[in-house]
Amino acid sequence: MKKKNLMLPGNPRYQPKSLQPIFGYDNLFSPVGEVEIATMQTLGEIGIIAKKDIALLTPEVIKNLLRITTTEVEEIERSVTKHDIRAWVRNAQEIAPSPLKKWIHVPLTSYDALDTARSLQFFRAYNQVLKPLIRETMRIFIELTRKLAGEVQIGRTHGQHALPITVGFWFATILNRICYNTEKLEQHARELAGKISGAVGAHNAQYGLGIEERCGETTFEERVLAKLNLKPAPISTQILPPEPLAYFLHSCIMLSAVLAQFGRDGRNFMRSEIAELAEGFEDHQVGSSSMAHKRNPLNFENIEGMWFRTKNEFGKVLDTLLSEHQRDLVGSSVARDFPIIVVNLTCQLETLLRKDKNGVPFLSRISIDQDACRRNFNKSASLILAEPIYIALQMAGYEHDAHELVNRLGVPLAKKAHIPLIVAIGKIAEENTEVKTALGNIPSEIYALFRNPSHYTGNAREKALEIAAIAETYITKP
Repeated sequence: MKKKNLMLPGNPRYQPKSLQPIFGYDNLFSPVGEVEIATMQTLGEIGIIAKKDIALLTPEVIKNLLRITTTEVEEIERSVTKHDIRAWVRNAQEIAPSPLKKWIHVPLTSYDALDTARSLQFFRAYNQVLKPLIRETMRIFIELTRKLAGEVQIGRTHGQHALPITVGFWFATILNRICYNTEKLEQHARELAGKISGAVGAHNAQYGLGIEERCGETTFEERVLAKLNLKPAPISTQILPPEPLAYFLHSCIMLSAVLAQFGRDGRNFMRSEIAELAEGFEDHQVGSSSMAHKRNPLNFENIEGMWFRTKNEFGKVLDTLLSEHQRDLVGSSVARDFPIIVVNLTCQLETLLRKDKNGVPFLSRISIDQDACRRNFNKSASLILAEPIYIALQMAGYEHDAHELVNRLGVPLAKKAHIPLIVAIGKIAEENTEVKTALGNIPSEIYALFRNPSHYTGNAREKALEIAAIAETYITKP
């Protein structure tokens, strides 16, 4: 047997082996074979194909039909049929015993087989590859979120120091988005449908030639698709309605974006001037071809960069939402690229989970530099409580705009004198009786908070643990 070509759609550099059984080039016609086989089996069950003939569809014949490769189909397509499914049919007829071969592809049209096979491929890609990878990624995120739930970190908005959070809270923001988009992905995976509805979608041959009347309460289409664990689309043309697959792929895109967000955040936290986080650096790894001191955010950059590749693939999906009349061939070649979206998402997940020589995943080898977190926090510790100070003054009866007071007078004084902001407000109070009165009205426990900025983390720790618990419930579901 010739060696199979298992090249995946897209760049040869990005070829996750986990997807080769599904989207590897020479495996692409195996699910087409499954649709054709299920159709013949159903024809046999309802008596269209005689019992003695359907008995010839043995496990060995089925195995050989499923082994037909894309390369073999293409050879016949290019040299003889100029049509991929008729090329597959010719190949299949050479395999099937004589009384059975005439029933191959009856009463199907090309895209009964091709579109249904495509739904099978993406459904399996989710269940067999993406779902396990996502759950393992979430499991490690849960561990990190819990471990770092109370580790204080300066929160940032617009690239500026803002208010205190915790490192676990940051992890939880990513974990929450992973959960949300994974639920959408699973929902849309379940909604992937098939069709056995003929050339214009009206089941013409099934109704016109007496096939449907032999099926009882269950339609021929339902019976065939049940063998493939798919439900039929409510209505179709020659092709399936594009929305279920488009929504599934969009969910892949959205999840890819979340992983890219993690990549961007990680990349920024690794900046020399921040250095709160570091990738694991393996033996013999190199950060630069010339600067031996470098420790580049290699994996974080790859995870974010893969998103750029992925999002631009979705334009092709959008283009195929339209077709001429009941269908045309314009979208046929375009749809062959759709698996690239799943390939890229798988690459992102496998990057996060790639193990070192000790079997530890990259995601688990990310380290948090507590000293750097503390150092960065302390750079702004004297100023970052501007929010609670101004609100407390307002609540304590200050009659004017406390925000203006803190912004225009307190912050400049604190910066100039290198003193905590609350001390600066106290100095202003020495000359301003309204400020002094308001300060005196602030409860002592709140006033004490102003001297301990690391305590002003709100419910960051509790929220981190809450999201971790929600995520754990999700990954323990069957």
